Amino acid sequence: MIRDADSKGLKFEALADELRRGIRAGTWTAGEKLPTEQQLTDETGYSLTTVRRAFDDLVAEGVVVRRQGAGSFVAHIRPREERVRRRIGVLLPDTQLYYPRVLQGIDDSLSAAGATLQLATYRYDAKKEDAAIESLLDAGVDGLLLSPTMTEIDDPAGRADQLMRLPVPVVMVERSLIDAGPRDRTEHVCSDHRGGAYDAVQHLAALGHQRIALLMRERTPTGPAILSGYRHAIQELGLAPDLEFTQPKVAWEADSAQGAFEQLRVLEATAALVFGDREATLLQGAIRRGGLTVPGDIALVSYDDEVADLAEVPLSAVAPPKYRIGRMAADVLLRRLVEGDDCPLHQIRLRPRIVIRRSCGATAPE
Repeated sequence: MIRDADSKGLKFEALADELRRGIRAGTWTAGEKLPTEQQLTDETGYSLTTVRRAFDDLVAEGVVVRRQGAGSFVAHIRPREERVRRRIGVLLPDTQLYYPRVLQGIDDSLSAAGATLQLATYRYDAKKEDAAIESLLDAGVDGLLLSPTMTEIDDPAGRADQLMRLPVPVVMVERSLIDAGPRDRTEHVCSDHRGGAYDAVQHLAALGHQRIALLMRERTPTGPAILSGYRHAIQELGLAPDLEFTQPKVAWEADSAQGAFEQLRVLEATAALVFGDREATLLQGAIRRGGLTVPGDIALVSYDDEVADLAEVPLSAVAPPKYRIGRMAADVLLRRLVEGDDCPLHQIRLRPRIVIRRSCGATAPE
């Protein structure tokens, strides 16, 4: 539990530092009883005087409280150095649809820790991205929560490395390298979009569908992961392959998804995973105008669950945990700021859930 002390420093200072690190890392949480002075003496080989002086230091800092006859406990108040009012820079592509819930999670976490938030957006314009980051750094932020451009660029790994070398700690939010493996040294908190797409296909397959299409729009940050999850599911479940169809976003707007519907008929698909809610809603209209029904003739699952419940036939949808992503990303960054290099690298993926509504033909749970 306690590492050997650094022989170059004073023993009581080294022990106090080890206990402090353990408290920050969560080995002992607020209100939890610490090992007794005698236990630490037996464990470390230090004298009782050395152990007592270490506790005295922690008590003086407000990290530990002594209770007469009960022992020493982790204090409920934050240590002095953690009570610094930190300013956190947040960079998002925009504040519409997907990101308000992410931002709410970030803000709730930072507010609870007494930190402030400074927001910048770049409107999915990579040229504005670096300028926005520079403006946040110039404002004196202590750390950055970034949702940068990581797809449709020549060198995503190089870009990630560049961001990780900024002069303040960086945690990426809903962004990571695709299939980088153990070379990936980014700190990130993301939805597992690959898992979400896989689960959607698996759900439709369990309803008896063998020809499940994927309808996408071009140039979306989550698109590569969704495509990967879809393809994994198609292959592993032995479903009909080559039912993928991608259109530019403008094409969905121009013809109300008529082209996508016609492609579904050509592919003889009986179900489709559609990115995202708006496109799936427009597709419903095209299906109805074509004389077919949802889910009777074509079952649909949309991706994102922002406005899926507002469709004419409410859409079953893959729902990324947006609020929790934001909250956890902020928590990771705050821990990094407190612990520095002692904090383990966090690479967190949260798997979306599927919200069952009428469009897939399944019965929603009671």
